[in-house]
Amino acid sequence: MPHDPPTVQQVRAGGQDGRPQVHVIDDDPGLRRVLSQLLTKKGHSVVAHPDADSFTALAPPLPHGCILLDVALPGADGISLYRRIAGDPDTLPVVFLSGCADVATCASAMRAGAIDFLPKPVDARQLLAAVTRALAVDQARRMRLAMRQSVEHRMALLTTREREVLVHVMDGRLNKQIAADLQIAEKTIKVHRARGLHKMGVRSAVELVRVVDRAFLA
Repeated sequence: MPHDPPTVQQVRAGGQDGRPQVHVIDDDPGLRRVLSQLLTKKGHSVVAHPDADSFTALAPPLPHGCILLDVALPGADGISLYRRIAGDPDTLPVVFLSGCADVATCASAMRAGAIDFLPKPVDARQLLAAVTRALAVDQARRMRLAMRQSVEHRMALLTTREREVLVHVMDGRLNKQIAADLQIAEKTIKVHRARGLHKMGVRSAVELVRVVDRAFLA
Protein backbone atom coordinates (compact mmCIF):
# COMPACT_ATOMS: atom_id res chain seq x y z
CA MET A 1 0.00 0.00 0.00
CA PRO A 2 1.63 3.30 -1.04
CA HIS A 3 2.17 5.98 1.59
CA ASP A 4 0.56 9.37 1.18
CA PRO A 5 2.19 11.74 0.28
CA PRO A 6 5.24 10.00 -1.25
CA THR A 7 8.82 11.14 -1.14
CA VAL A 8 11.03 11.55 -4.19
CA GLN A 9 13.01 8.52 -3.01
CA GLN A 10 9.86 6.41 -2.86
CA VAL A 11 8.88 7.41 -6.38
CA ARG A 12 12.35 6.70 -7.76
CA ALA A 13 12.46 3.34 -5.97
CA GLY A 14 9.02 2.47 -7.33
CA GLY A 15 10.30 2.86 -10.87
CA GLN A 16 13.39 0.72 -10.48
CA ASP A 17 11.59 -2.57 -11.11
CA GLY A 18 10.71 -1.44 -14.62
CA ARG A 19 6.97 -1.22 -13.97
CA PRO A 20 5.16 1.99 -14.93
CA GLN A 21 3.80 4.07 -12.08
CA VAL A 22 0.20 5.21 -11.82
CA HIS A 23 -0.03 8.51 -9.94
CA VAL A 24 -3.40 8.91 -8.24
CA ILE A 25 -4.03 12.59 -7.41
CA ASP A 26 -7.22 13.01 -5.38
CA ASP A 27 -8.05 14.77 -2.11
CA ASP A 28 -10.43 12.00 -0.99
CA PRO A 29 -8.34 9.57 1.13
CA GLY A 30 -10.97 6.86 0.81
CA LEU A 31 -10.96 7.01 -2.97
CA ARG A 32 -7.17 7.12 -3.08
CA ARG A 33 -7.11 3.97 -0.99
CA VAL A 34 -9.71 2.16 -3.14
CA LEU A 35 -8.03 3.11 -6.41
CA SER A 36 -4.59 2.21 -5.08
CA GLN A 37 -5.82 -1.21 -3.97
CA LEU A 38 -7.55 -1.86 -7.29
CA LEU A 39 -4.54 -0.87 -9.38
CA THR A 40 -2.04 -2.65 -7.15
CA LYS A 41 -4.13 -5.82 -7.38
CA LYS A 42 -3.84 -5.56 -11.18
CA GLY A 43 -0.05 -5.39 -10.97
CA HIS A 44 0.49 -1.65 -11.20
CA SER A 45 2.91 0.36 -9.10
CA VAL A 46 0.85 3.13 -7.50
CA VAL A 47 1.84 6.46 -5.94
CA ALA A 48 -0.95 8.44 -4.26
CA HIS A 49 -1.05 12.22 -3.81
CA PRO A 50 -3.59 14.29 -1.81
CA ASP A 51 -3.18 17.44 -3.90
CA ALA A 52 -1.43 19.03 -6.88
CA ASP A 53 1.43 20.44 -4.82
CA SER A 54 2.57 17.04 -3.55
CA PHE A 55 2.76 15.81 -7.14
CA THR A 56 4.56 18.83 -8.58
CA ALA A 57 7.08 18.66 -5.71
CA LEU A 58 8.50 15.53 -7.35
CA ALA A 59 11.48 16.43 -9.49
CA PRO A 60 11.11 15.36 -13.15
CA PRO A 61 11.63 13.25 -15.07
CA LEU A 62 9.35 10.73 -13.39
CA PRO A 63 9.46 7.00 -14.13
CA HIS A 64 7.16 6.06 -16.98
CA GLY A 65 3.46 5.68 -16.25
CA CYS A 66 0.32 7.82 -16.18
CA ILE A 67 -1.76 10.10 -13.95
CA LEU A 68 -5.28 9.68 -12.57
CA LEU A 69 -6.21 13.28 -11.83
CA ASP A 70 -9.24 14.57 -9.93
CA VAL A 71 -10.70 17.74 -11.44
CA ALA A 72 -11.87 19.27 -8.13
CA LEU A 73 -8.65 19.35 -6.11
CA PRO A 74 -8.18 21.86 -3.27
CA GLY A 75 -5.87 24.74 -4.16
CA ALA A 76 -4.68 24.24 -7.72
CA ASP A 77 -7.46 22.18 -9.31
CA GLY A 78 -6.89 19.33 -11.72
CA ILE A 79 -7.46 21.35 -14.88
CA SER A 80 -4.98 24.00 -13.72
CA LEU A 81 -2.40 21.35 -12.90
CA TYR A 82 -2.89 19.72 -16.28
CA ARG A 83 -2.43 23.02 -18.11
CA ARG A 84 0.73 23.63 -16.11
CA ILE A 85 2.36 20.30 -16.98
CA ALA A 86 0.89 19.63 -20.43
CA GLY A 87 3.68 21.35 -22.35
CA ASP A 88 6.46 19.37 -20.68
CA PRO A 89 7.86 16.66 -23.01
CA ASP A 90 8.17 14.36 -19.99
CA THR A 91 4.54 14.80 -18.94
CA LEU A 92 2.75 11.55 -18.20
CA PRO A 93 -0.59 10.87 -19.93
CA VAL A 94 -3.59 12.00 -17.86
CA VAL A 95 -6.95 10.39 -17.15
CA PHE A 96 -9.34 12.83 -15.46
CA LEU A 97 -11.75 11.85 -12.69
CA SER A 98 -14.69 14.05 -11.76
CA GLY A 99 -17.90 13.94 -9.79
CA CYS A 100 -19.34 17.16 -11.12
CA ALA A 101 -17.57 18.31 -14.28
CA ASP A 102 -19.70 19.76 -17.08
CA VAL A 103 -19.53 18.83 -20.75
CA ALA A 104 -17.47 21.91 -21.62
CA THR A 105 -14.80 21.04 -19.06
CA CYS A 106 -14.64 17.46 -20.32
CA ALA A 107 -14.40 18.58 -23.95
CA SER A 108 -11.69 21.12 -23.12
CA ALA A 109 -9.59 18.50 -21.33
CA MET A 110 -9.92 16.01 -24.18
CA ARG A 111 -8.94 18.62 -26.77
CA ALA A 112 -5.90 19.45 -24.66
CA GLY A 113 -4.75 15.83 -24.88
CA ALA A 114 -6.25 14.00 -21.92
CA ILE A 115 -6.62 10.26 -22.48
CA ASP A 116 -10.08 10.01 -20.92
CA PHE A 117 -12.54 11.76 -18.61
CA LEU A 118 -14.27 9.39 -16.19
CA PRO A 119 -17.24 10.29 -13.95
CA LYS A 120 -17.33 9.41 -10.26
CA PRO A 121 -18.19 6.96 -8.88
CA VAL A 122 -15.63 5.35 -11.17
CA ASP A 123 -16.46 2.09 -12.90
CA ALA A 124 -13.55 -0.29 -12.25
CA ARG A 125 -13.50 -1.76 -15.76
CA GLN A 126 -13.58 1.67 -17.41
CA LEU A 127 -10.83 2.86 -15.12
CA LEU A 128 -8.55 -0.09 -15.83
CA ALA A 129 -9.18 0.25 -19.57
CA ALA A 130 -8.32 3.95 -19.44
CA VAL A 131 -5.12 3.23 -17.49
CA THR A 132 -4.15 0.60 -20.06
CA ARG A 133 -4.63 3.11 -22.88
CA ALA A 134 -2.69 5.79 -21.01
CA LEU A 135 0.23 3.47 -20.35
CA ALA A 136 0.29 2.44 -24.02
CA VAL A 137 0.40 6.12 -25.05
CA ASP A 138 3.24 6.74 -22.60
CA GLN A 139 5.22 3.75 -23.89
CA ALA A 140 4.82 4.86 -27.51
CA ARG A 141 5.84 8.42 -26.64
CA ARG A 142 8.94 7.26 -24.81
CA MET A 143 9.90 5.01 -27.70
CA ARG A 144 9.65 7.99 -30.08
CA LEU A 145 11.71 10.09 -27.68
CA ALA A 146 14.39 7.40 -27.42
CA MET A 147 14.50 7.10 -31.22
CA ARG A 148 14.85 10.86 -31.59
CA GLN A 149 17.66 11.00 -29.04
CA SER A 150 19.44 8.16 -30.83
CA VAL A 151 19.19 9.92 -34.20
CA GLU A 152 20.32 13.23 -32.68
CA HIS A 153 23.33 11.46 -31.16
CA ARG A 154 24.25 9.97 -34.54
CA MET A 155 23.78 13.29 -36.29
CA ALA A 156 26.15 14.91 -33.80
CA LEU A 157 28.88 12.55 -35.04
CA LEU A 158 28.67 13.92 -38.58
CA THR A 159 31.19 16.41 -39.84
CA THR A 160 29.87 19.65 -41.31
CA ARG A 161 30.52 18.37 -44.84
CA GLU A 162 28.92 14.96 -44.18
CA ARG A 163 25.81 16.66 -42.83
CA GLU A 164 25.70 18.95 -45.85
CA VAL A 165 26.00 16.04 -48.26
CA LEU A 166 23.31 14.02 -46.45
CA VAL A 167 20.89 16.93 -46.65
CA HIS A 168 21.27 16.81 -50.43
CA VAL A 169 20.96 13.00 -50.36
CA MET A 170 17.65 13.26 -48.49
CA ASP A 171 16.43 15.68 -51.15
CA GLY A 172 16.97 12.95 -53.73
CA ARG A 173 20.03 14.48 -55.37
CA LEU A 174 22.48 12.25 -57.22
CA ASN A 175 26.19 12.26 -56.38
CA LYS A 176 27.08 14.18 -59.54
CA GLN A 177 24.38 16.76 -58.82
CA ILE A 178 25.62 17.22 -55.25
CA ALA A 179 29.18 17.53 -56.53
CA ALA A 180 28.10 20.28 -58.91
CA ASP A 181 26.13 22.10 -56.21
CA LEU A 182 28.99 21.99 -53.71
CA GLN A 183 31.73 22.32 -56.32
CA ILE A 184 33.49 19.20 -55.04
CA ALA A 185 34.74 16.16 -56.94
CA GLU A 186 32.14 13.43 -57.28
CA LYS A 187 34.43 10.84 -55.72
CA THR A 188 34.77 13.08 -52.65
CA ILE A 189 30.99 13.27 -52.42
CA LYS A 190 30.88 9.46 -52.51
CA VAL A 191 33.30 9.31 -49.57
CA HIS A 192 31.32 11.82 -47.49
CA ARG A 193 28.07 10.08 -48.38
CA ALA A 194 29.36 6.64 -47.39
CA ARG A 195 30.82 7.89 -44.12
CA GLY A 196 27.68 9.84 -43.29
CA LEU A 197 25.37 6.91 -43.95
CA HIS A 198 27.61 4.67 -41.84
CA LYS A 199 27.53 7.09 -38.91
CA MET A 200 23.75 7.31 -39.18
CA GLY A 201 23.52 3.53 -39.07
CA VAL A 202 21.78 3.19 -42.44
CA ARG A 203 22.72 1.75 -45.84
CA SER A 204 20.71 3.83 -48.29
CA ALA A 205 19.13 7.23 -48.85
CA VAL A 206 15.66 5.70 -48.50
CA GLU A 207 16.52 4.23 -45.12
CA LEU A 208 18.05 7.53 -44.01
CA VAL A 209 14.87 9.44 -44.87
CA ARG A 210 12.75 6.84 -43.10
CA VAL A 211 14.83 6.99 -39.91
CA VAL A 212 14.88 10.80 -39.76
CA ASP A 213 11.18 11.11 -40.54
CA ARG A 214 10.25 8.57 -37.86
CA ALA A 215 12.38 10.41 -35.30
CA PHE A 216 11.24 13.96 -35.99
CA LEU A 217 7.86 13.79 -37.70
CA ALA A 218 6.11 11.18 -35.56
